[in-house]
Amino acid sequence: MQFLDFEKPIEDLTQQLEKIKALAEKNNVDMSASVKELETTIANTRKEIYSNLTPWQRVQLSRHPERPYTLYYINQICDTFTELFGDRNVADDKAIVGGFAEIDGNSVMLIGHQKGINTKQRQVRNFGMANPEGYRKALRLMKLAEKFNKPIVTLIDTPGAFPGLEAEERGQGEAIARNLFEMVNLKVPVICIIIGEGASGGALGIGIGDKVAMLENTWYTVISPENCSTILWHSWDYKVQAAEQLHLTSKDMSSFGLVDDVIPEPEGGAHNQPEAMATTLKQYILDNIKKLSSLKADKRVEQRIEKFSKMGVYDEI
Repeated sequence: MQFLDFEKPIEDLTQQLEKIKALAEKNNVDMSASVKELETTIANTRKEIYSNLTPWQRVQLSRHPERPYTLYYINQICDTFTELFGDRNVADDKAIVGGFAEIDGNSVMLIGHQKGINTKQRQVRNFGMANPEGYRKALRLMKLAEKFNKPIVTLIDTPGAFPGLEAEERGQGEAIARNLFEMVNLKVPVICIIIGEGASGGALGIGIGDKVAMLENTWYTVISPENCSTILWHSWDYKVQAAEQLHLTSKDMSSFGLVDDVIPEPEGGAHNQPEAMATTLKQYILDNIKKLSSLKADKRVEQRIEKFSKMGVYDEI
């Protein structure tokens, strides 16, 4: 397991534990008491560290290289998944995956960002930064789900929409804006869950739903801490302060009324117990599909519009 800088005490204790286990096996000595004592110490240390995480530490957790991505959750929670490709206009964007899935007998359209699990895959997936065709593919699949009256689930994990010149030339802003407009008016239940990074329009492009939730150690805001630091201080050195000032954590977003729910992660983060996280995520999806499906389509759309219209602070003159 890869440890982050603030997890150094846990890393040191884990190394001690591995040495004791290796020594016991090599010399055929019973050291179960020492092993149990160290495991308890590790659990207590992890609990103490994770109960006092700073905003920047949560950003680090959201980017952990072993953190589960969209395809992991699809493989864990779906009985079947048929991936669909292309925007029927330009190309197939590998940064966004989607298709029809079955979860405990419930047929859904599942769409999400995919970063890639190694260097080669990250290049192919463009590190989860979608081009306009990615958002147009997502919209095509949403409209397909609406046609067949299937709920939509989106899993959000992106450092932002791809900012390259070619993306802008092909209408990046228009593609995201079109998704916002269309998602508000979808007649089927829409559940959006931030499973990692939720940056700017890249996240919003598949983030308008009846239920918008965040995993506990994720972030959601208009700009990444590094880019915010660059704009305000002309340096990345102030990213920690930027993370604090942006109020980007799941707790902050919930208190502002910008997300509906915060889904708890296992002790040590989603990467520490990915199967447990997948089970929790699956249950959240199933519970909300059941609740939202009981409402009439017009009522869902009305509530969706009302929810997003209330966001933000403004004065009427």
